[in-house]
Formats: sequence, C-alpha cells, structure tokens
Amino acid sequence: MLFLGSLLALAGCSQKGPGEGENVQIPLNSDSFTNSMSQGKLQNDKIDEASGLVASRSNSKAYWTHNDSGGKSKLFLVDDTGKDLGVFTLKGIKARDWEDIALGPGPKDGVNYLYVGEIGDNKAKYDEKMIYRIPEPDVSEVQTPVKQKIKKDQIETIRFKYPDGKRDAEALMIDPTTKDIYIVTKREDGVRVYVARYPQSTQEVNTLERVGTLDLHKIVAGDISPDGKEVLLKDYGNIYYWKKSGDESIEELLKTAPMRLPYIPEPQGESIAWKLDGSGFFTLSEERGGVEAELYLYKRK
Repeated sequence: MLFLGSLLALAGCSQKGPGEGENVQIPLNSDSFTNSMSQGKLQNDKIDEASGLVASRSNSKAYWTHNDSGGKSKLFLVDDTGKDLGVFTLKGIKARDWEDIALGPGPKDGVNYLYVGEIGDNKAKYDEKMIYRIPEPDVSEVQTPVKQKIKKDQIETIRFKYPDGKRDAEALMIDPTTKDIYIVTKREDGVRVYVARYPQSTQEVNTLERVGTLDLHKIVAGDISPDGKEVLLKDYGNIYYWKKSGDESIEELLKTAPMRLPYIPEPQGESIAWKLDGSGFFTLSEERGGVEAELYLYKRK
C-alpha cells in the first residue's frame, strides 16, 4: 500500500471515525491548522445533501457545492459565511449520483473549469462513470442570488471506466500543474487511487490508470490546493494531509505518510475545500438528524 510501510515506523495516536470499527494509526498534527470555527449555516435550504465543495477562482469569497444522489442537475454558489449567491442549472444533464466537484485548468489556456463528478456507485452497478467539465461562470461580481442556466453545448462529458472492475468513489481532484484528474475510491479496506491523464477524451471512454492504494477506508472527499503542493482527503471522522517537499507528482506524494489534522466530526461530512489563497480549508456536511448544513473553517496557523 502507498504509505503502509512508512506508517509501521511511526508511533502515532489514533482516532475512530463515526461508524468505523478500526482505529487509524496516523499521527495528529495540531500545530499547522486550528480547530474548526463555524462560519455560518447555509442560507439556501435546497442544499440538504451537500456532497462536494470547491473554491471559485473568480470570487475569493465564493464556493461551489451540489447535492448528492437523486438531486437535480444544479450547482449552488455560496459565500464563505453560507450566504446564498445563486443556482446554476446544467441543461440536458441528469444528476444520478454526484459525489464531488473540483476546479482547475483544462483544454483552453487561461480558462478555469468546474469538474462535476458523477462518480458514486453504491452497489457497483455501472460500468461507466462521468465527469462533467464546464468553464466556470464569471461570478466575480455576484453579491445577491442569481439564477443561471448552463447550456448543454458548454458542457463536456468525460466518460471513464476503471481498469479493474466497478468502483464507488466520492473524492475527485484535479492537479493544477498537470491537468490530471485523480479519483480515490471509497469502500475498499485499502482505498484505490486512479488517474485520468490529460488530455482526457470527450469522445471515447477513458480507462483510468491505477496508481496506488492507501491504507484508508471510506474516503468521501478530497482537494488539491490551488498551487498544487498540498492534498487533503477525508473520511467521516478524520482529515488527512500531505505536503510536497519538492517537485514530486501527486501519486509520488501519496506514497508518503500523511498527517492527521484536527477535525470535529460533522453529521455526515462529505465535503472539503481549500481556500483560494491556501490560508485554510472548509468542510461541509449533508443535513442529517435535523442538523442544518454549516460551513466550518480550519485556519492555517
């Protein structure tokens, strides 16, 4: 497994995730980020199964999110206090099981793209999965809620399959330096890491490349920092953190042992996103047990 050998040499503390039977023997690093601070509850009550989160590139205070399986094909824009900034509907697209969202470069230089991951597959039924790639709408001047339709001809579909069977995944990331797309699976005892190298075809089905295994379980969200140097992955009870020491690739970075960051478990926390300036990151949960969705900020010390 990618970092199992390193972990065996580490004397770490452990933390159980809610509903998990195993302990995670990964050292806790409480020196780099603060404990969570609530920034506010989500104003738009239509966001009740938030399953992805990413920082806008045209508005430093705005974040994109979406609902989970069975929702409508809508992206929601909120500010960093949970205020509603708008709803963007993807015309002609059905949301079967959207599980994560990423934002980064793509085929046109100077354009930032949203990558919406139709990557969930709880019962391993689907041979093909989809990622929808859309130029990020310019939301730099948005201060009050807007409604906008994203036309079908603006949406590219990246279809893909795994090289080794059907998989369920909830973590989608894009490397801003290579434009490669990374997917981390959810259900294996040791989750698997796959990559779709750039350029990804929008005409043929892409077969992902398996680049490793992590000694983790039930990974539900991930994000690569805007500068490409740091990676966050989370399960329901823990946040894992990697930082590059040089110019190593993402898969090389994931071969090293992560640190575990302070995290206050949420009802069903399935979203994590770096701040645009890298000064911290946000988490967001689905609503569960009557608890409203709320944005939490972890600041860099």
